[in-house]
Amino acid sequence: MKGVAVDFLPVQRSADVFQQSLSADEVRAVFAHVFRGEAEPTAVVELGTGLYNSVYRVAVTGQSAPLILRAAPPAERQFRSERHLMRNEFASQPWLAPIAQFMPQVVAADWTGSVIEWDWMIQTYLDGVPAPDILSSYPRDTFPGYFRQMGAIARSVHDVRGDHFGPVAGPAYGSWSEALLASFEAIRFDLVTAGLDSADLQKVMAIASDARPTLDEITEPMLLTGDLWTINCLLASGAPEPTITGVLDFDRTWFGDPAADWTIRMAKAKQDERQAFWETYGQASATPEATWRGLVYEARHLGAIRLERLRLGKKDLVADSYPAI
Repeated sequence: MKGVAVDFLPVQRSADVFQQSLSADEVRAVFAHVFRGEAEPTAVVELGTGLYNSVYRVAVTGQSAPLILRAAPPAERQFRSERHLMRNEFASQPWLAPIAQFMPQVVAADWTGSVIEWDWMIQTYLDGVPAPDILSSYPRDTFPGYFRQMGAIARSVHDVRGDHFGPVAGPAYGSWSEALLASFEAIRFDLVTAGLDSADLQKVMAIASDARPTLDEITEPMLLTGDLWTINCLLASGAPEPTITGVLDFDRTWFGDPAADWTIRMAKAKQDERQAFWETYGQASATPEATWRGLVYEARHLGAIRLERLRLGKKDLVADSYPAI
């Protein structure tokens, strides 16, 4: 394609890794499709921070701020439990209105494969520094304030009531037990397909299936962030205390029990400064039924962690999830 020269800096990856980079021509094709020649990319930097989609910061003619281009993995590389995550994130945007001030805006998106082969989305650029890069530079006595902010954001999301159980974009389920067991089954299928032992996960599924009434005490499908935690936060640069300015990557949102959210799992993981999370979020239920459901949710998280480690090539860590379950 003809146009202005593009300074393109992709991440160097081997051919067998999960994520694959777009070419400079593919980036140009996306922006030519969206802006019809009125704005063209001049500099493209692939950001290596994404763990699923490939992500690019794109400087564009005539615009003062860069844009973010995200491209989904090729369809044949996607696990069943992670299929079309970008489409799910797009469908989640109206439901995430309570935290819109922290989120990038969608400029354009395309699932047709008519411009490039992969699903893609262009979003506005958010100022801020990835929290993992600078949080540890702050005094520890400022950490509670950070986790209070996280608790308030999670509370705003979890207060949103959906119209079905399961992923925001579907499939939709009529009960929490159906949605949860379907999620387990998708993870189990992916593990078996990848040649990994899933017998421990199947045992948990059988126990959960026998106790559906306890799962179905959850009657309201509330919005779950999917995997919100420090890795998905941006902090204000130069602020005297860690201040969240942005939250990213809501591609795993679903409707169900907020206690099943990754955010809750991480808030409970350590008895340290993160306990300030509960001051703004509210205290988690400690009934025997809620505690039992929490163990089922933890098994699901561990199954998903096992799968992610495999996807990221961390095969030496895959075995760690077996004794944990």
